[in-house]
Amino acid sequence: MSTPFYVSPQQAMADRAEYARKGIARGRSLVVLQYADGIVFVAENPSRALHKVSEIYDRIAFAATGKYNEYESLRIGGTRYADLRGYTYDREDVTARGLANLYAQTLGNIFSSAAEKPYEVELLVAEVGETPAHDEIYRLPHDGSIIDEHGSVAVGGNSDQIGSYLDQRHRDDLSLGEALRLAVESLTRDSNGGERELTADQLEVAVLDRNRAQQRKFKRVSGPQLARLLDEGQTAPAAEESPESAPEDGDDEGK
Repeated sequence: MSTPFYVSPQQAMADRAEYARKGIARGRSLVVLQYADGIVFVAENPSRALHKVSEIYDRIAFAATGKYNEYESLRIGGTRYADLRGYTYDREDVTARGLANLYAQTLGNIFSSAAEKPYEVELLVAEVGETPAHDEIYRLPHDGSIIDEHGSVAVGGNSDQIGSYLDQRHRDDLSLGEALRLAVESLTRDSNGGERELTADQLEVAVLDRNRAQQRKFKRVSGPQLARLLDEGQTAPAAEESPESAPEDGDDEGK
C-alpha cells in the first residue's frame, strides 16, 4: 500500500498565495489617490464596457484588478449588500468599512477552502468623507486581509514600483489635474524602470468628489474632460510660477 502524499498546511497555503499573486500580477495596474476635493481612481483599461472601477453606493466606490469574472461577482454582491442595508436601515449605515469586512470574509473563506482555488483578485474600497481627514481607502488582497491605506495605493501589475513612485510624489493638496497626471506618470513605469506612453483612450478614470451637489459623489471622467484635466496637470507647475497669467479654473470638475 502506497504512502499518501502529504503537504503541510503551511506549504499548501504558501502555494495558494503564490498562485493568486501571480494571477494578480498579470493584470493591468490600477492606482487610487486622495486629492484636495476627493478620491480619484485611475486604471489602465482600454475597454469601454468591462469596468475596473464602479460605484457601490452614494459615497463609496469599488476598484479591482485580476480576473474580471471573479471581481465582477464580488462587485455585484457588494452592491446588493449596500442596497439592502441602506433600504432596511438607513443610507448612513452603508460604509466602506462594512463593505470591506464583507469582502474580507468572502475572500478569506475562499482562500482557506481546499475545495476551490483562491480568487486571483485584489480589491480597493474607498469612501469619500466631508473632509480629507474622513476619507477611507481599504485594500483587500487575495487572502481576505484588510489594509487601511492613506494618500495613494497601487494594485496589480508592477504595483511595488508604482507605489514607491507615488509615495515620493503624492501630496494631499493636489488638484484633480495634478493627481491625474501623477497617476498616469506612475502607470507608465514598467518593471525594468523604463517608461512607456499611455493615452486617454487607454485609461479608465473616475472620482469621488466631495463637493458634488448630488448625494451620489461618484462620476466617471472621460473624453474631452479627461484630456483637459491631463493637460492641466502638465501645465500646473508653470501656472504656479506665473499666477497672474493662469486662466481661471471653472467649477465643472466632477459636477
